[in-house]
Amino acid sequence: MAIFMDRHELTGTTAADVAEAHRRDLEIQDRYGVKFLTYWFDQRRGTAFCLVDAPDAETAQCVHREAHGFVAGEVVEVALSAVEAFLGRIHDPEPAPGQASGEMDSGHRAILFTDIVGSTAMTSRLGDRMATELVRAHDSIVHRCLSHSSGREVKHTGDGIMATFASTAAAVDCARTIQQEFKRYNRGNPEPIHVRIGLDCGEPVEDSNDLFGSTVQLAARLCAAASGDHILVSENIFREYGTADLFTHATRRRLKGFSKPVLAFQCDWADAGVKRQAKPQAPAARPH
Repeated sequence: MAIFMDRHELTGTTAADVAEAHRRDLEIQDRYGVKFLTYWFDQRRGTAFCLVDAPDAETAQCVHREAHGFVAGEVVEVALSAVEAFLGRIHDPEPAPGQASGEMDSGHRAILFTDIVGSTAMTSRLGDRMATELVRAHDSIVHRCLSHSSGREVKHTGDGIMATFASTAAAVDCARTIQQEFKRYNRGNPEPIHVRIGLDCGEPVEDSNDLFGSTVQLAARLCAAASGDHILVSENIFREYGTADLFTHATRRRLKGFSKPVLAFQCDWADAGVKRQAKPQAPAARPH
């Protein structure tokens, strides 16, 4: 048995329709030796994602085909630990007290990377013990900001952290707060810590065989391309966030692993903590 996640194009389908389809999957799954664990539905984008324990991808598709006819367009094998890290659950959520069901999670996530600038030189100059203490200080600041923004750490990268957010707005606001907190930290410490941050957002299953594959890759590349004390975000983040005032210096960058130049925006964080005010449209001068 293996764990698979599939992707369905279901434009025009309601949450009730998808819940009924999931119920029908559960009703007949035992005939095929399959176990449907949970699902996510993004009504705005018209996509659904199922998590299933099955002998193979085709057997899982057979259940969909017989139960309701909503056959997946893509199926990828995934690790349960990665699903839980990115999406926060691997089973159907428990309804809130007094409610028949909770609000449906879309599965859409923003991915944030932090990276300590010059970490290798820092270790060479200060030695392993002191460098480790500075990494711990970085981790403490980032963890505190994540907890205040409902962010979830996916993994530690050695000199940075990868995190995921259900809300794009929360991810951007967290990135801005992280930079503010390091600015505050550096005022009172002889050894400053400078970080760069990259963000992108997307679906669990896209055009890659990895969970959030292209989203993770772009967020990591944007982080690597950012200057110290800067935040670089993707065009996806720019479109999702809801206000254009924070994003400046839009440039097309050649990033490793991407065949075409990628449009990236620098995110201002000087006034982090000021209440965000959404604007209805992006500036006319935005490059295409």
